[in-house]
Amino acid sequence: MRIDVMFDTVCPWCFVGKRRLTQALARRPGVPLDLRYHPFLLNPDMPVGGIDRAVYLARKFGGTHRARRVLEAVSMASQGTGARFNFSAIRRMPNSVGSHRLLRVATECDRTDETLDAIFRAFFEEGRDIGDRAVLDDIAESVGLPMARVQAEFARPDGFTDVLTANARAHSMGINGVPSFVFSGSYAVAGAQEPDVLLRLIDLALETQVREPVTVS
Repeated sequence: MRIDVMFDTVCPWCFVGKRRLTQALARRPGVPLDLRYHPFLLNPDMPVGGIDRAVYLARKFGGTHRARRVLEAVSMASQGTGARFNFSAIRRMPNSVGSHRLLRVATECDRTDETLDAIFRAFFEEGRDIGDRAVLDDIAESVGLPMARVQAEFARPDGFTDVLTANARAHSMGINGVPSFVFSGSYAVAGAQEPDVLLRLIDLALETQVREPVTVS
């Protein structure tokens, strides 16, 4: 079964959603799985060097009080998933394109799951700037990615554009929020849904044969 996930590495709900998907899939062991992650940029106009986190939150949520309430909701939702958040440690809101490029290498090396977890932990638990190439290199080394391939990706002229193209493709599909999950090219749901909700869609995708499913490139 193919599952396409549209997400961003700076999206806390995506961290929660990934863990809830893992919990749902654990209840269907043995299911042949083709799990693919696709970039969706929450902040496509973010400067390459990022911006101050407090400034970002104030702009996005209209003030620190409202931002605090949203982040508290994320922390509450993460209970029982193993995802932890240390929002006070985050000083800079990064540009996430580089982290998506690192995940491209991870996918080629069949190390997507551990690499994505490492990126999420670095940002949300440790407050590290995942827009910084040195931080991304540290993450790559920590999960055993071949550094020559990482260097080749970041030297690739089309690498940045590829992420923007994937983001545009997600928008063209009608995706306007993340995480979004598409099961077998036919059944979609948005948001960090509870494992039971995801499990129902997994079962539906397993039970239903679709002759011409719509797939994500």
